[in-house]
This record gives sequence, structure tokens and C-alpha cells, in this order.
Amino acid sequence: MLRRLFFIVLTVAVLLPGMLVSCQKEERYAGSLDALEFSCDTMAFDTVFTQMGTTTRQLKVYNRGGEAVRLESVTLATGYGSRFRLNVDGDTSMVAKDVTIAAGDSIFVFVRANIKPNVATEPFLIEDAMLLSSGGSVRRLPLTAYGRNAIYHVPTDTIHYADGTPLIDSTFGKPYAYSVIDCEGWRHDLPHVIVGYAVVDSRQTLHLQAGDELYFYNDAVLWVYDSATLDVQGTEEQPVLFTSVRQDGRYKTLPGQWGYVWLSAGSRDNVIDHARIENAYVGLRVDSCASDRPTLTVSNTQVANHVLAGLLCQTATVAGDNLLVYNCGVATVAMQYGGNYAFSRCTFADYWRYDNRKVGSVFVTNTMEYRGTLYVWPMQARLGDCIIYGSRADGEMYVDLDERGGASLVIEHCLVRGGEWDEDPMFVDPYEGDFHLQPESPAIGIGYQYAESEPPQDFGGSGRWLPLFATAHPTRYKVSK
Repeated sequence: MLRRLFFIVLTVAVLLPGMLVSCQKEERYAGSLDALEFSCDTMAFDTVFTQMGTTTRQLKVYNRGGEAVRLESVTLATGYGSRFRLNVDGDTSMVAKDVTIAAGDSIFVFVRANIKPNVATEPFLIEDAMLLSSGGSVRRLPLTAYGRNAIYHVPTDTIHYADGTPLIDSTFGKPYAYSVIDCEGWRHDLPHVIVGYAVVDSRQTLHLQAGDELYFYNDAVLWVYDSATLDVQGTEEQPVLFTSVRQDGRYKTLPGQWGYVWLSAGSRDNVIDHARIENAYVGLRVDSCASDRPTLTVSNTQVANHVLAGLLCQTATVAGDNLLVYNCGVATVAMQYGGNYAFSRCTFADYWRYDNRKVGSVFVTNTMEYRGTLYVWPMQARLGDCIIYGSRADGEMYVDLDERGGASLVIEHCLVRGGEWDEDPMFVDPYEGDFHLQPESPAIGIGYQYAESEPPQDFGGSGRWLPLFATAHPTRYKVSK
């Protein structure tokens, strides 16, 4: 009996492994590379600044066939010399081996580019390819990126108190890390990348000319210091550009990617003509003036997509002409703590889409309450031949003036949402940044009676300011006593 039981146990022990193996699903690798499909025809990066590297882009490799595909290797055509790097489903080695894509399944591949500097002053093309190999066959996906050399302004010091404690920037919650710009040696043949605070020092003038480009890293600021000057002279064809480093996909128009251009207290005779300032926390921050001369004269300039304000003017003297300021989280232009302001032929248009704005987009006030004390400043402001419009149904102006400081706000020949003349200006597509006027716009042909035979044009040459003999009476806002 024991001998028979032993024989049965032995038989089961011998046969069971084979039985278990025969029950397992056999993984087949008969699938062809022809069954693979890429989520893009070419992995193409936007312009990449040398030394900085790109953001990581992703693609998927799909197996559309009915059998698994085993990849012997996934690598780059140029090998270790490539300026691209791959992450194949978590494998970051230069050659990913034995990668299996089950039937009907897919894998992720993440790609980065990092380009070495060279002597080129124009963008240059970098090419490579991702290679997928199996059974002697190879599938190829092209990789491309345009590299640009640049001048980098990287912090070399921080601002400290006398005891060595770093001074903290209240806006961004970090120390003032700065570099000082060599204004005399500024190169115009390459873009400039700003990291931290790039300072135009006292008694220096930074001259920017047509075609100059400044790209700002996260929270970066161009700081025009006390007794310094910023002189921007672009052209209609080549405006001077102030924008974020990231220009790929949605980042091309995303607000809040860098700090601001800061014309600080005591800076003087700043001029900006033909510029584009976009995608920052604040476009232009203009602080108190130390003389009767304007802190800033700005013309023919677009200021777009800023988290707080396009123009943040504080006890300043600002003259603006032919400006297009649009899509800001709080205000297209804020005139606060008093000052002297004159804006003509400007469009202040706010169709901010990220949250609901609480107040009008043009903000005018000469008061501030601090620790129970009300401070009042003198304020003189004039808006002429302007469109002030946006998505806020309750109106696009916020005015809080106290006459004890001496305050005056005059609005002449302006279309204002919530004002005396309130009509839809009929922009072509304001949510997509097209502020040309449609032919039926009520704003066309309304403005001053210019004596010149050729009246000035607004952005896009729409002829909004063609002279007519019908003009509106000035609006004078009442001030509180």
C-alpha cells in the first residue's frame, strides 16, 4: 500500500510542473515593426537656447497588431554624441534593451534636447533619430530642434542688510540675486536670457534697438536702478521683445512666467518705442519720479498676458501713445498713489479668462490706507481717444480719488465699458488676441479733428482715428471730499 502511494505521489511530482507550464499563456513575439505606430511623425522642439536644455516632451509608441512586439533596442542614431536624450518607459540608459510592447498596448518615450553653444548668431538646426530595432529591421522617428546661442545674465551677488542678512523680495519670496548689465558691451546680434535681477546701474543707459530680444527665466526682472535709464527704440517691423524663455505650446501665451520690467524710483527719461512685453507677472512697473521729467514715455507698444497688471504706475509721471494693453488678471493699467498720467490713442482691453476679475481694468486712485492712516497723493490723469473695454459687465474702470490731495481725471473721446459712451467696439477676436476692429465698429472714425492731412493710425492701421466733426464732450470724474 505504501509502495503504491509513493508511486502516485512520485508520478504527480513529475507530471505537475509540465501541467503547470502547459497552462501558462505563451508570450509570442511574432509581431512585426510594421505594426508599430508613433504618436507623431517627427518629434520637433521649438527653439532651444544653448546650455539651457528643453522641457521634456513625450510621445507614445503603439502596437496596432495582434501579437506582441519585442524590441531588441531603442536608441539614438548618433549615439553618445547626440544632443537628445531618451527615457523609454522608465529606462534612461543610452540603449534601452529588450522592450516589449504587448498586442494593442503602447509605451511612453520621453525626449529632451540640450544643445552646445557655437559661434552662430542665427538659429541652427539639430537633427537626430530614435531607432527601434527588432530581428534585423529598424523603425526610425526623426528628432529635430533649432538651437540659438544667447548672452546669459546670471546672478553674481545678492543684496544684504548691514548684518549680512539677505534682503527678501516680497513679491517672489526670495533674496534679491542680481547681476549688473554691461550697457556699453551689450550685444545686439544675439538674444539675451535674464536669470534673477539684471540691473541697469546708476548713471548708466541701456540702449535696445530694433530686433533685440530679451527672454526671462522664472521670476526674472530687468531692474532700471536709481538715476539709470532704459532707452528702447524698436520699429514696427522689428519691435524689441520682452518675453519668457519657454515658448513651446501653451507657454507661448501663458501669463506669469517671469517678473517684470522695473523702472524703479529715481530712474529717469525712460523711453520705450515699438516693443512687445508679454507673459509676465507685471509688464511694466513704473515707480515714483524724482524730477518733473517723465519717468516713462511709451509709444507704439503692445503689453499682453500679465497676471497682475500690464502697466503698474505708482506716483509716477507717464505719457503713453498708441498702446495696446490686453488680458491682465487685475488691471491693464493701474495708476495708483497719485502721479501724472496722459494716455492717447490707446486700447485697454481685458478679456482675462483664468478667473473672474473683481474691479475694472483701468484703475485710478490717489489714496492708500496703511495701519489705520489714510495717505493721499496729488493725481492728474487724462485719457484721450482710447478704447477701454473687456469682459466685465459691471464696467472696466475703477476710480477712487480724494480731492484733498488735488485730483483730476479727464476722459475725452473714449469708448468705455460702463461709461457715458458704452458700445461694443467689435474687436475681431479678443479672446485670441486679435484687436483689429471689424468694419462695422462704432469706434472707427471717432476721435480728435487732427489738422494733419494724414491722421495717426492705431495698431493694425484700422483708421480708428479718422477725423470727424462729431466728437464727444470730455468726461470729468467727480472726486470725493
